[in-house]
Amino acid sequence: MTKPISPLLPIVYSEEVAAAKQRGAPIVALESTIITHGMPYPGNIEMAQGVEELIRQEGAVPATIAVIDGVLHIGLEKHQLETLAQTTGAMKVSRADIAFAIAERRTGATTVAATMIAAARAGIKVFATGGIGGVHRGAEESFDISADLTELAKTGVIVICAGAKAILDIPKTLEVLETGGVPVVTYEATEFPAFWSRSSGLQSPLTLNSPAAIANFQTTREQLGIEGGMLIANPVPEEDEIPREEMEIYISRAIANAEREEVTGKAVTPYLLDNIFRLTSGRSLKTNIALVRNNARLAAEIAVALNG
Repeated sequence: MTKPISPLLPIVYSEEVAAAKQRGAPIVALESTIITHGMPYPGNIEMAQGVEELIRQEGAVPATIAVIDGVLHIGLEKHQLETLAQTTGAMKVSRADIAFAIAERRTGATTVAATMIAAARAGIKVFATGGIGGVHRGAEESFDISADLTELAKTGVIVICAGAKAILDIPKTLEVLETGGVPVVTYEATEFPAFWSRSSGLQSPLTLNSPAAIANFQTTREQLGIEGGMLIANPVPEEDEIPREEMEIYISRAIANAEREEVTGKAVTPYLLDNIFRLTSGRSLKTNIALVRNNARLAAEIAVALNG
């Protein structure tokens, strides 16, 4: 049984999330594009279930977010998660089209931007993902810049990631975040991470070393009336990383393939990730799973600290 959260929009909580809201328990939002567009079945369902369980073990409640047949779900029941993992043709929804998916009764997986919108609507302050979108390489010609960056400047949700996806132009991504007034905090490191790699070679704007310090920073921002989210960059564990110099070789090859095949728009990121998976003989996916789990653990710790 799911519980509606709005008399006007088709939005529901899962039983677990509804119960957590009622008792004031810490909740961590999770996106769904990693399930539908990030990896194949059954690896995607195993990853999703494992991440949800890890969050529970850390004392918080997971809320995987998706649009299913025009209904925005804040948390998925077990059978819904299983069905979504096997769904083909799901929309990849962001700020521009999440309302379209709902209005047209479509099924859509939420990106970082769409998940932030849904989480904020549900009163969830913490969101764990893999890596954020950002400024694509060559954006000075293509103007391809992810809506994730503008959403971070607008929506008051703490986003825990392993940095911007390394397929992006990370220096320009950090510049856009700075322009938007988004705090970029690297956890327990002074260098900003690059998704599969622990370092991008760039100095992190800010560093904090505990979930409590992150929670205190966000509370202070709210007390000052500062709008917008916060980005927490959590480097992938050292034993799971692929060194930056090695990854750059694979990324350059994947980008060249995308340009040759004229891949554009929302298709670019999944295309590049699939190419890199093949070029690394599956190592990139193993690292991706490791960093998502690492981010979920930290997100749960931050949610608990905020709730304390």
